[in-house]
Amino acid sequence: MEFIKDVIKNRKVIWGIGKNDFKNRFANTSLGAIWGFLQPFIFMLTYVIVFQYILKVGSVGNYPYVSWYLPAMAMWMTMNDSIINASNSIRAYSYLVKKVVFPVDTIPIIAIISSSFVSLFLFVIAIVVSSIFGYVPNFLILLYAIIAAYCFIIAFTRFTSAIVTVLPDFSQLLNIVMQLFFWFTPIVWDLQRLAGHPFVAKILHCIPFTYLVSAARQAFIGENIITKGYGFYTLVFWTITLILFVWGNHIFKKTKKDFSDVL
Repeated sequence: MEFIKDVIKNRKVIWGIGKNDFKNRFANTSLGAIWGFLQPFIFMLTYVIVFQYILKVGSVGNYPYVSWYLPAMAMWMTMNDSIINASNSIRAYSYLVKKVVFPVDTIPIIAIISSSFVSLFLFVIAIVVSSIFGYVPNFLILLYAIIAAYCFIIAFTRFTSAIVTVLPDFSQLLNIVMQLFFWFTPIVWDLQRLAGHPFVAKILHCIPFTYLVSAARQAFIGENIITKGYGFYTLVFWTITLILFVWGNHIFKKTKKDFSDVL
């Protein structure tokens, strides 16, 4: 496929631009890129303080709330930041579209790489804190969850990056949709609360965000999303991801010819 070939062929350029993009976000500040790590760290810490010590949610099932919550939030922030940045990337890098012979298909990957530095940091925080509480993650399951997340992000943003480029208002709608997904995804609440509503629970289980958050969380609490009763949802997740990629790739190719005109 042309998209995959372009990414492989230009991987060094994509990596270099993505790394520089992260640094340039904070180029005019005295702390530089530290702000990129400090902001999400404080955000995660605030949730821990509110739920663990103010609302006194001591545990979820048999697990400390901190060890249950941090991996899920790290996964959510990875997805949210990457999706928002990648969706707006072609407008942000309009000069690459208009003035330089550059494979436009790969621009969202640059934004995803730029966001991945903070994502890695968030998972390191989750690993350190959870280990303190006695929950060392299964790194193979965690690696699977991260790879699955980036496959979904790439598939999803093939569509959203194209639409945002030709319809800028879609960016605002996407922000609202991601906020809704945050609260409908079991990040700060337990999906077991819906035990009395099996149909609703099944629908939420089929949402890719739920699958990925659950995969990251289970890597830390000694469960295995691939084998432990999630075979159906694993199949649903990869089916949705594949459909999104094929559909998004079609939309991207169809609208790419209009990018220069609307930027």
